[in-house]
Amino acid sequence: MPDLHITMEAMLIDDRVRGFPPGHPSLPLAVIGKQAWKPYDGRMALPLISLDRQAFSNNVELMMAYVKSHGAEIAPHAKTPMSTALSDALLQAGAWGTTVADIRQAAVLLKAGQRRLILANEIGGAAAARRFAALLADYPDAELHIFVDSIAHVDALRSAWQECGDLPPLGLMVELGAGRAGIRSIDTAAAILDAIVAAETPTFRLTGIAAYEGAATTADPEETMHRIDALMAMTADFLPKVRSRIGNERPLFVTAGGSIFFDVVVARLSTAVAADPACRLVLRSGAIFFHDHGIYERGLAGLDARGGLRIGGESISAAAGFRPALRVWAEVLSRPEAKLAICGMGMRDVAMDQGLPRPLALYRDGARLSDLQSAEVLRLNDQHAFVALADGNDVSVGDVIECGISHPCTCLDRHAILYGLDPDHSVTAAYLTSFG
Repeated sequence: MPDLHITMEAMLIDDRVRGFPPGHPSLPLAVIGKQAWKPYDGRMALPLISLDRQAFSNNVELMMAYVKSHGAEIAPHAKTPMSTALSDALLQAGAWGTTVADIRQAAVLLKAGQRRLILANEIGGAAAARRFAALLADYPDAELHIFVDSIAHVDALRSAWQECGDLPPLGLMVELGAGRAGIRSIDTAAAILDAIVAAETPTFRLTGIAAYEGAATTADPEETMHRIDALMAMTADFLPKVRSRIGNERPLFVTAGGSIFFDVVVARLSTAVAADPACRLVLRSGAIFFHDHGIYERGLAGLDARGGLRIGGESISAAAGFRPALRVWAEVLSRPEAKLAICGMGMRDVAMDQGLPRPLALYRDGARLSDLQSAEVLRLNDQHAFVALADGNDVSVGDVIECGISHPCTCLDRHAILYGLDPDHSVTAAYLTSFG
């Protein structure tokens, strides 16, 4: 086990961290899951965020079955939980590698013992390339692949790798894009490909093609699909051009599928990849393993409308198969009006960029009292949620509300610990996050 994990498991946690009971003696992280705490029993400090471990395991099993059934691989994006323990769990379940978004995230995973990473982003110019090289000098056994979309970026990385003789091999992936970074035409991509090939050494070489279809989305579903189709078509068309430039023997990767449109990526790219025996398709979806009650819920309904998940020749419902695994728990602080409750959960605690949290259930005196799906969060400020209640709702000060969330990536980064729950909502694990 890597030293970082040993250090994390032994790390003392106390009541400066969300969820940890105030006044309780500090505990090693590894022991928190043995205390039989529950988010609604009055002991834990609220608000806190929790992971339904059974739902997470279900989602992992389903997504891995989908990926393998299509002959693809997956390198889940670590930016969603930034938990080395959960990233390790995905690797143990069959993930090919892990995706990160920047140099710091790469450092977290490397220090945790992970060695196969995709850095799915451009990192900047010469200074950033030197910082990246300084990090990788400590990991000669690492396998890193990084997105590039300009000759300037290639030159910056090339210079950094030329200056140091003890760096691990760096794989460059030409990024094609729509809506964010990435090259907009095959002609420009070909020029960057030429620049890479001209600068290649045994430790600095082309390893594939990259794209991110999520940035192509718009408010118009038809336009979104048109833009994603165009990006996937450009990606598929570029692969044989790369082959004609570098020959047929070199292993290559085509990576996309970092969003809820991973099914479209598989449908559009599988044929092109299958036609190249030395190429593999690597998806990068990460938030799908956590799901939610918002953007991913809507996204899975759209996936079902496109035909559902195709596994082993059968189509199954993605909306029914994946299960939301994240919850935020908060106390009712005030009942200032008949149909309004003020809860201790605000923008510092829960995401709102892709939709407000959704009340699910009400707890009182350590027991589940009722469903609360007729309630609605109207708005958030720094520390408070304004919850509209229906007529007759029995909600009192001190009650605990369980909420679903929308957009795991911008919710988890507000929390230092993610509490893992068993089916009766007892805490059975604690996952340290590393958001910096």
